[in-house]
Amino acid sequence: MDRFRAMQVFVTATEAGSFARAANVLEMSAQMVARYIGHLEEHLNVRLLNRTTRRQQLTEFGRAYYDRCVSLLADLEAADALALETHAHPVGALKISAPQNFGAQSLMPVINQFLAAHPRVEIDLDLTDRYVDLIAEGVEVAFRIGTPAVDDSTSLVVRPLRPYQMLVCAAPAYLDAHGAPTHPSDLASHSCLGYVFSDRVTDKQWVFTRNGKSYPVSVGSRLRVNSADAHVKAAIAGFGLVMATLDQLAPALASGQLVRVLPNYEGPSKPMSLIYPADRQRTAKLRHFIDRVMDVFGA
Repeated sequence: MDRFRAMQVFVTATEAGSFARAANVLEMSAQMVARYIGHLEEHLNVRLLNRTTRRQQLTEFGRAYYDRCVSLLADLEAADALALETHAHPVGALKISAPQNFGAQSLMPVINQFLAAHPRVEIDLDLTDRYVDLIAEGVEVAFRIGTPAVDDSTSLVVRPLRPYQMLVCAAPAYLDAHGAPTHPSDLASHSCLGYVFSDRVTDKQWVFTRNGKSYPVSVGSRLRVNSADAHVKAAIAGFGLVMATLDQLAPALASGQLVRVLPNYEGPSKPMSLIYPADRQRTAKLRHFIDRVMDVFGA
C-alpha cells in the first residue's frame, strides 16, 4: 500500500463527506476509496471512520490522525515545491554576512551586479567582524576570513576562496620624515596603524614572504581604529603605515596619496571561505549567488 496515497485519500474523503464525492475529486471509484481507507485502518489497527449507509463520522482517533495527515501532506507538498525551485529563477530574500572591510570594498560591487541580474531577489547584508552563527541567526551564506572554526565543518559547507592578500602603504610625507623601510624588520621602528575588530585587535605581528621564506615582524602604533575608511585616511594624513587590501588602497595609490612599501615582499594573507548550511544549497537564489561568488573570488 502507498501510505501517502492512502493518507491523501483519507483526507479527501473526510473533507468531501462521503466516499462517492471523494471518488469524483480523486478520479477513482468509490470502491477504490474504501479499499485505501480499509488498508490504512488495517495498517494502523484502529478505525478511522464510522460509516453508515447515510453518513460517515470520524472516530476520536480519526480526528487526531486527520490533523496529522493534513500537516504531513502539506510538508510533502512544500518539499516538492522546494525541488521545483531548484530549476526556477532566483527569487526571495537572501541573508548574507561578511566582514566589514571585505564586504564594503570587495563584496558590494558583486552584490550590486547580482541584484541587477536578478530583479526578484532581495539581499540583507550584515557587515560585521564578529563570529556569526549561521544556524542560530538564520544567515544563509557568510564570508569568513581566517581558518574556519571546527564547528563549521559539521553542519556547514565550507568553500575555499582566494586568500585575503594585504599590502602595506604609507603617505609620501611620512616616508620623507621617517624613511622608507627596505626590509620587513625595519617596520619594528615605524608606526604601524592598528585595526580594531569588534572583539579583538588585529594581529600585532605582520608576516611577509619572499622566495618561500617568511619574515615575521612585531608592529605597534599610537593609533588604532575600527573603520576601514579611517584606517586609510590616518595613513594618508601621515600617522603611520597601513596594512589593508588592494581594494581599499587602490584609490589612494592611484592618486599618489599613498605609495606601496616593501614591494619586493608579499604582504600578509589569510585564508578566506564561503560558508553556508548544507540543507540550504538547493534554493535557486543561493545557488546562483554561490556560483557568482566562486566566479569572482574562487580559489
